[in-house]
Amino acid sequence: MAKYKLKCLECGASYGETYYTQICERCNGLLEVIYAHISKPKRIGSFWDMKGVLPDSDYMELELGNTKLVKTGSNVYAKLEFENPTRSFKDRGSAVEVSRANDLGHSELVCASTGNMAYSVAYYSKIYGLKSRIFISRDANPDKLKNIKDTHNATIVKVNGDFTKAQSAAIDYSVKEGVFLAGDYCYRKEGQKTIAYELCYQLKGITDVIIPVGNATLFAGMYKGFLEIFGKGHGGIPRMIAVEAKGAASLVKAFRTRKPIRYELPKTKADAIAVGMPTFWHQAISGIKRSNGFAVAVSDIAMENAQKEIFMKNGLMVELGGAAAAAAYKTVKSRTGNKTAMILSGANI
Repeated sequence: MAKYKLKCLECGASYGETYYTQICERCNGLLEVIYAHISKPKRIGSFWDMKGVLPDSDYMELELGNTKLVKTGSNVYAKLEFENPTRSFKDRGSAVEVSRANDLGHSELVCASTGNMAYSVAYYSKIYGLKSRIFISRDANPDKLKNIKDTHNATIVKVNGDFTKAQSAAIDYSVKEGVFLAGDYCYRKEGQKTIAYELCYQLKGITDVIIPVGNATLFAGMYKGFLEIFGKGHGGIPRMIAVEAKGAASLVKAFRTRKPIRYELPKTKADAIAVGMPTFWHQAISGIKRSNGFAVAVSDIAMENAQKEIFMKNGLMVELGGAAAAAAYKTVKSRTGNKTAMILSGANI
């Protein structure tokens, strides 16, 4: 495990490992984990082989990560993130941030979610003996909400609005009640960057990676992971391709127009990526540019077709957002190299 400090990406304020939250108390900016030194894994047989690139914490070394990479075409491979305990990539981040909340002496976590993060945060909170409170849109899948509450004992607070409004409510509750703010912040990003390490270990010479974007934490985390692996010089990093739903494509529009991102009300059935303004949009755009990548948007119909094809050809069940990368590959494959990975992010249907 690695010693670190937290640095605000907005004002530059610096905090130690015992800082109580994941937002800067001076300017409310996002924090970044900055390591004095990391120990990159020589081999990866489990998630915990990567502890040398994760924040120092008293982790319960639960089974997660190290998901399969399967070949689904002549030049394309699928990373099966639904093999994680709560059937999405969110578990990688939750394992890190819930452990840190426990280290810091918190008894409760609060987060905003479109669904999958709620499953994951509630699951790990229960294992660590912590309470969890989830702010989520009233329009969220009712079956998901019932399962999260009944299975993981989470308190569900329904919000009249989308993820962006739920996130604001979660932040307010965290400040008012002094509980740990979980979600799309720095510790989660550290856990999610481990996908980059696994991909480079599983697919030597990877040329491209297609990543679904909701709040862009996964994209930003993998970008950080690739920088740690290959260094910050030129070359080496696989081409990073961001994919959003057409009904929630603010990042795609910002990248194409080269203008600041603007909030858009999400209009998509792919609830896992239904975010109107991604928190980590700035880092995502940096990753796209640095890797000579690009951003695309796919329709709900395209995701539905990809979802069906994944099941018919490979016998794999994924949710709509989980099929976004596969839907995008159909339109961008002529622009990719001979070792392209698609992140099939979740399967909570």
